[in-house]
Amino acid sequence: MPTTEKPDIPESLVAGARAIVAAQETSEKVRLAYGVSKAWFQRSLALGSLSKDGDMPERPGRPPNPTLLAPRDMPKRSLTGKAGRLALIHSLAHIELNAVDLTWDLIGRFAYVRLPRSYYDDWVRVGLEEAKHFAMLQDRLSRLDATYGDLPAHDGLWQAAQDTGHDLAARLAIIPLVLEARGLDITPPMIEKARQIGDEDTAKCLDIIYRDEKNHVAFGAKWFRFLCDRQGIRAEPAFHAYVRRHFRGALKPPFNDRARSEAGLTPGFYKPLAPLVG
Repeated sequence: MPTTEKPDIPESLVAGARAIVAAQETSEKVRLAYGVSKAWFQRSLALGSLSKDGDMPERPGRPPNPTLLAPRDMPKRSLTGKAGRLALIHSLAHIELNAVDLTWDLIGRFAYVRLPRSYYDDWVRVGLEEAKHFAMLQDRLSRLDATYGDLPAHDGLWQAAQDTGHDLAARLAIIPLVLEARGLDITPPMIEKARQIGDEDTAKCLDIIYRDEKNHVAFGAKWFRFLCDRQGIRAEPAFHAYVRRHFRGALKPPFNDRARSEAGLTPGFYKPLAPLVG
């Protein structure tokens, strides 16, 4: 009898998350993210556990390029001219690749915490969307005769994962509620600039990312509040404490108050931090 080969997808969500973060080739990260997400939503994957499936990698797998630099050594991003456009899109692709790893690490690393299935449904959706964003930007680079890895990129984003690897609430505070929320502030001006220079293809990519980021921030706010309610603590003061302890950058205005509020991140979360951290 003919046999049907099963797709090369790990047998649990934790194992899948581990494989995605560990994968060195970007195409393999994307393939696994698509496959693991599909299997999870088809209800054909168990959750798994760190004791059975192995610990999450301390650093994500990466291809040989791009060269990684300190954030202070990175050139300024700009949409001016083809070189500036390439640099901006490449930088965004690097951010989205890190977002793939950060999201799947969030799924796998904290599987020991007692959480409802809807928590994993939300973050698997985010992990799939981040993979789609990276693939979309990679395609945009190829249409400009470039590829991810052609330009240097910064090595600062994973530091946030290492700093919050021990505490799920801290991870939610820093990744979706600080870093992704910053995307809500800076993406609309980039979309407007892309349209001003006639780059509708890049503007459409940014429109999709901006729309999805609102949901990612909303999931962060939802589950951060869930954890605070479980502990019987107020969400806003807890957020302030986590940011002061774990975030090394600055919360700088202007803020996109409307988009942040639509995502459940009301001004009481972030505005008190602007003069203290910025």
